[in-house]
Amino acid sequence: MRLESLLDEALEACRSLHAQGLLAAADGNVSLRLEDGRVAITPRGVAKATLRREDFAFLDLDGTIFSGHPSSERLMHLAVYRTCPEAKAVVHAHPVTAIAWSLAHPDADELPSDALPEVILAAGRIPLVPMATPGTEAMGTKLAPYLPAHRLMILARHGGLAWGESLREAAGGIERLEQVAKILLAAEGFGGAKSLPESEVNTLRALRAKLGPRLI
Repeated sequence: MRLESLLDEALEACRSLHAQGLLAAADGNVSLRLEDGRVAITPRGVAKATLRREDFAFLDLDGTIFSGHPSSERLMHLAVYRTCPEAKAVVHAHPVTAIAWSLAHPDADELPSDALPEVILAAGRIPLVPMATPGTEAMGTKLAPYLPAHRLMILARHGGLAWGESLREAAGGIERLEQVAKILLAAEGFGGAKSLPESEVNTLRALRAKLGPRLI
């Protein structure tokens, strides 16, 4: 795919995430691993709803900047690309309900999934990554234990992170994360989500293993 088409796809993803309330103003960042080894990433301080092709920055996996003003979260994106050879796109957004869940459950290890078959089949487990100061190298360090096994994560008190073999997979992961968090929130009003029988959970996890690692 030509570079222009890839960047247009990234622009569309940014606008879609913004329209769904998963990004506000200049929050969040989207990146792509290009065929020549470079990484294209959204710039810092630019609202995703008004982003243009020429706003994208380009750098290599070592962090050397070739052009533009890359997002302050670039170290987190580069950590994913260096650890996950299959990663072609990374999306970091600020889904409100998912972040709120991490605020209310700071000691949790993962988003509850044993009550929702779709979560197990679509993403496996969704871990909660311990908090790190945004924009620091610590973000990448905190991610390390979860890579490459997990493609969808909550960054505690910060947002959501998804990576995939396509931008569609990564962006879809963020949408999935917020939907699950909303369902869990709604379930609280009816007494809380109740887990499926262990045998059913095991069956679902076996099916997920057959489906492979991609986010669905």
